[in-house]
Amino acid sequence: MKRISFYLLFIACFLFTRAMAQVDSSENELEKELLNQEQSGGKKSKPQFVMSTFKATHIVNAQTVENLGQGILDFRISHRFGQVSQGTENFFGLDNATTRIGLDYGIKNWLMVGLGHSTLNSEDDGFIKLRLLRQREKHGMPFTLSYLLSTSVHTGPAPIIIPADQSYYFSNRLYFTNQLLIARKFNQWLSLQFMPTIVHYNLIDSSKNSNNVIALGAGGRIKLSNRIALTGEYFYVVPGTQSMSNTHNSLSVGIDIETGGHVFQLHFTNSNGMTERTFIAETTDDWAQGQLHFGFNISRVFTIAKPKEFKNSRNQIW
Repeated sequence: MKRISFYLLFIACFLFTRAMAQVDSSENELEKELLNQEQSGGKKSKPQFVMSTFKATHIVNAQTVENLGQGILDFRISHRFGQVSQGTENFFGLDNATTRIGLDYGIKNWLMVGLGHSTLNSEDDGFIKLRLLRQREKHGMPFTLSYLLSTSVHTGPAPIIIPADQSYYFSNRLYFTNQLLIARKFNQWLSLQFMPTIVHYNLIDSSKNSNNVIALGAGGRIKLSNRIALTGEYFYVVPGTQSMSNTHNSLSVGIDIETGGHVFQLHFTNSNGMTERTFIAETTDDWAQGQLHFGFNISRVFTIAKPKEFKNSRNQIW
């Protein structure tokens, strides 16, 4: 029954995406039209910025420097299934799934926020992403720089490191991630991103582990065709800063398939979690031992606040 439900969900999402592809194409054309108006308007021409360093706001698990446009709402569903090596016993992991459901919103073209809930550890999370610098086409800024601040709340039972006679405060449940996203689009087929990261735990067994996990992440996209791209990301946790024992560095590879403005993201990863804390600091599976998880990201974009520049446009999306 679980397998049938999974297939039905996947087919329904695919058909729905194809049906809305024409609308998404119109949105893309409007976005390009608005950008051209911004760059050509006024007496003095404005700098031409690089567009589409990445095709989505995430590489696999990690955020990219891409932001949603102002007034755009993104409803995201992400799945990470059980280990593929489980074989037919759990249908190669498809019978076991971790799910994150999230809502992301573009307040400004340079400011994006999001909220989500993950079934792994019963975790609520939120983030804010600011684009500080933007790569230009020819001369000037050679890369795009964004800052990501995310926080998550553990809503499950108190961990066993808390003595029975000690209170478990709400602040003990909080985790924070500070991350810089530094990306450059080298040409039409290659984009790379560097991600220095600090994950802070409010509560930790300090006799064994560190409150601050320091990691260096790298990711990228290689465009194989107009609609297909190969993606990957890797996070190296600095030795001595681990938050728990027996963890491994997160490694993920995937394929982005673009369909009329949508991007399907299919991938393999050794991380079961989808928040910065879980996939950077708490990955316990190892690629070398074949402990891989198949997963995918699906999103549906809605225009909540129509930009005033579109009101007189010949293209209509309503």
